[in-house]
Amino acid sequence: MVEPAPPIDRSRIRVKAMLVAPNAQRTAHAVSVNAATAENPGGYHRLIGGSVELGETHIDAVRREVREELSATIRDLSYLGVVENIFRIDGEVGHEIVFLYTGTLDPEPAATGATLTESDGAVVPVVWRNFDDDAEALPLYPAGVVGLFVQR
Repeated sequence: MVEPAPPIDRSRIRVKAMLVAPNAQRTAHAVSVNAATAENPGGYHRLIGGSVELGETHIDAVRREVREELSATIRDLSYLGVVENIFRIDGEVGHEIVFLYTGTLDPEPAATGATLTESDGAVVPVVWRNFDDDAEALPLYPAGVVGLFVQR
């Protein structure tokens, strides 16, 4: 049995490394589907990636996170920039500095039924979110990241 993860300490700024991972047609990118929160009762999408560990560079962190969560590697990895993400989750303030990259996943997640495994053992769905996402019901976090990719 998997033990529940300890609560996340949101009293500190966290450093993340995340990936905008386009599909082969470059019309959509892979995101995780996260559970409902007080702010997002329908859930939300989040880029693939996670926390930078002590002594680890952000480029190594994004590679490790993709390997651990998706059992994949990143081809054509390219740095996009940094975003500051200040948000609320279930009423609690969170603050992240996110190093953003783009690159293709190898293997690419399936069109349907794909998942990733979080560090706490939770299995989370992975879907392809259109870059043209005006009609998308779920918000994307960190907010504003796709604009960095589209500008390239």
